[in-house]
Amino acid sequence: MSTIDFILEEKAADIGNFLVGRLLPFRQKRNIGPFVFIDHMGPAALKDYQNLDVPPHPHIGLSTLTYLFEGAIMHRDSLGNEIEIQPGAVNWMTAGKGVVHSERTPDYLRTTDKFLHGLQIWVALPKQLEQTTPSFTHIEADHIPKWSEGDLEYKLIAGELFGKKSPVPVYSKLYLLEIKSKTKQKISLVNQLFGESGLYILEGSVSNQGHTYEAKHILITKEAHLCEFEMEANTTVYIFGGDPFDEERFIYWNFVSSDREVIEQAKKDWQEGNFEKVPGETEFVPLPPNPFKKENEK
Repeated sequence: MSTIDFILEEKAADIGNFLVGRLLPFRQKRNIGPFVFIDHMGPAALKDYQNLDVPPHPHIGLSTLTYLFEGAIMHRDSLGNEIEIQPGAVNWMTAGKGVVHSERTPDYLRTTDKFLHGLQIWVALPKQLEQTTPSFTHIEADHIPKWSEGDLEYKLIAGELFGKKSPVPVYSKLYLLEIKSKTKQKISLVNQLFGESGLYILEGSVSNQGHTYEAKHILITKEAHLCEFEMEANTTVYIFGGDPFDEERFIYWNFVSSDREVIEQAKKDWQEGNFEKVPGETEFVPLPPNPFKKENEK
């Protein structure tokens, strides 16, 4: 990358019985294009008595993207969807005016040793769609565009790049691209990216202008259209970004909106039990203190 704005190590956060790498938001940068939240989930080796159990919790004003490298998660939501996500597939849930979902280890894995590893991502909705009707789409792994160039393997998880388009039904101009290198390779994305862009190193290392960055770093460009870097052998990176919105996005817990009053109403509705319920679920996650609070912010 010709210019790098921030270089940040992944920060750890506890979510249930998992160590999750909190990539976005952080103090210096609240979003990258429409991306407002990225978690690196795991890798976690779970014993036969350990399971993922995230009870029903709400979202507004965003779409969630779940993408697994290993393991399985059972998704249930207030729209009535119940589907298992497997590695390489994409769960895309658009919260809009409000949706509730749970994420759990599937029943058939709950008494066995298992492994869980993946990314969970939030993409803010354009202002005119923040209160849209909730929806859900599951895209199987073999429907995600993938191709090879020599010792490089590409996968376009979401958005549009290189004249290719992912079937994930996004609502703004964005991209989420996976690149894997078998050998040391120079990557030039000059005039291929647009808007704001970030690069997350999942494994291996990346070099740029004499500096080397190891796994669990996120690099953010000042000029996405000038993006160039070198990948060491056996490196995997995720490049994400797109056109930023004109309006600031506020975040409180799982609520994202350009209007603080909408978030305040969502907080009240969750506390008073006014969101739709997830069929078959009786638990719920209480409204917590805001983990993303800025100074002088409610």
